[in-house]
Amino acid sequence: MVQRTCHVSLGTRVLRAAVVSLVLGAPLAKGTAWAQDAAGPQALKGMDADADPDWEVATVRPSDPNEENQTIRMRGRHLVIQRQTVESLLTVGFGLQKNQLVDVPQWARTESFDADGVADVDGEPSLPQFQSMIRKLLAKRLALKTHVEQREMPVFALRVGKDGPKLTSASHPGALVNKQQVRGGEGYRTLTFTSTSTKDLSVLLLQYVDRTVVDQTGLKGQYDFTLKYTYDETRAPADGTAPPSLFTAVQEQLGLKLEKVKAPADVLVIDHIERPSEN
Repeated sequence: MVQRTCHVSLGTRVLRAAVVSLVLGAPLAKGTAWAQDAAGPQALKGMDADADPDWEVATVRPSDPNEENQTIRMRGRHLVIQRQTVESLLTVGFGLQKNQLVDVPQWARTESFDADGVADVDGEPSLPQFQSMIRKLLAKRLALKTHVEQREMPVFALRVGKDGPKLTSASHPGALVNKQQVRGGEGYRTLTFTSTSTKDLSVLLLQYVDRTVVDQTGLKGQYDFTLKYTYDETRAPADGTAPPSLFTAVQEQLGLKLEKVKAPADVLVIDHIERPSEN
């Protein structure tokens, strides 16, 4: 049965874009790390909230086949991308799962590219600003043109659990929101979030699940919280100390839950895209 309250709007999800300055243990591409610089979340000044950053300078080129590091790293207004497919950048730029991308050419799924650029606005971008910059890079350097269609598909609804949320209000709300650090080892991960809303959490979780996540919690604040879960039971300690699975951890540690439903969702259709020109 269709849950119409689960409708996923691309226009809304775009503003809840993927992450800035992260280290993701389950990356978009195998081996990818979204790197957070050593400075803490209060060390950098954010861009003005009403700023619409563009690129002062940006280069895009095919990746060195001998380079193993895969990263998307932002420090202030400087963006570095290494060994990322265009498909991965589309999922980042539009806050979507790969199954929400239609008519992506094969080269955009398999060929890797590097990019290096500096924004034309001082400070570190918020998530919506970072998202906008990725979309502008794709439009300018790859001549990307798209349109949106709606199709029914399986999604996860992020909802409040029966005992209520277990979230702590952010100590510095609005300050470089959606910082995330990941620590992994022995088959489990510890995800530490700073100044993160549940809407942004629904996008961050895209990296760890296989379908679109829709925020239906109704929670409006920003929160600091930690999520610890096991992703590989074969590597986890056998002494019973390993944390639970992701879905159980979300429920036990955050007081939220992920429920499978079907819903109409927007998909992004690629009308035109070109390999980036030589810089």
